[in-house]
Amino acid sequence: MKKRQLEESIHTDLSRDDDYTAYLQLDTLLNAQRPLSDPPHHDEMLFIIQHQVAELWIKLLIHEVGRAIEFLERDRLSQAVKNLARVRHIQSQLYGQWQVLDTLTPSEYAEFRHVFGKASGFQSAQYRILEFMLGNKNRAAMAVYKQQVEWHERLLAALERASLYEEFLMYLARIGLDVPKRVLERDFSTMRDEDEDVINVLRAIYEDRDTYWHEYEMCEALMDIANNFQFWRFHHLKTVERIIGHKRGSGGSSGVSFLKQAIDVEFFPELIRVRTEIRDESS
Repeated sequence: MKKRQLEESIHTDLSRDDDYTAYLQLDTLLNAQRPLSDPPHHDEMLFIIQHQVAELWIKLLIHEVGRAIEFLERDRLSQAVKNLARVRHIQSQLYGQWQVLDTLTPSEYAEFRHVFGKASGFQSAQYRILEFMLGNKNRAAMAVYKQQVEWHERLLAALERASLYEEFLMYLARIGLDVPKRVLERDFSTMRDEDEDVINVLRAIYEDRDTYWHEYEMCEALMDIANNFQFWRFHHLKTVERIIGHKRGSGGSSGVSFLKQAIDVEFFPELIRVRTEIRDESS
């Protein structure tokens, strides 16, 4: 077998503060997996790492969606669309993770499920922040975090701030499209009904792509993100169903039945509705 020789210029002094382990804080990261089963159950490590890695990807999603929102606030639409391309790739990583957890069988999971008590993915504050940033606002969900002051404050800020979609509508208004003030000047912590005037604005974009090409691209980027989120939710549901059947969730929910309700939650219903309203050329 041919050997690759180390080049003389390669740094081998790992006592410095800028080496790989120190920069990535690997001593902390790789010691954050603490199985509670005693003796440690082999498959609990998979379960812990699966969820920790998901939280890291969600952290990056929050970072990137936040950047896209900042670009929209500064009327830099092309840069926002570019950021959302990265978001889509991150979502694909999250989606692919379910295939690893799918290898956990019901009997294997049952052997350590009891050790983490009432802990549940539903309690993920980062996931809730991401949903708020994408427009699925729900003040009632804040109750879960009332004893976690720092997370509660971050959630409240995300709840009250305009979502990615709402920032896009503000941008459309600034470039002269007829987005009504009732949509732009309101309490962003609440959900609103579909607005016919907004749907008409979106239809104008879709029916005149040459004039509104970048806005059209943004609409489709938002749809990609919404669809990817739905794919993730569905695979989550099927993974849970595969492992625990129709048992109650560890956090107290009805389990699969509760997860099914999320499938019907759309982030951008007006972008769905406009597809029905687009006129066929023959008409």
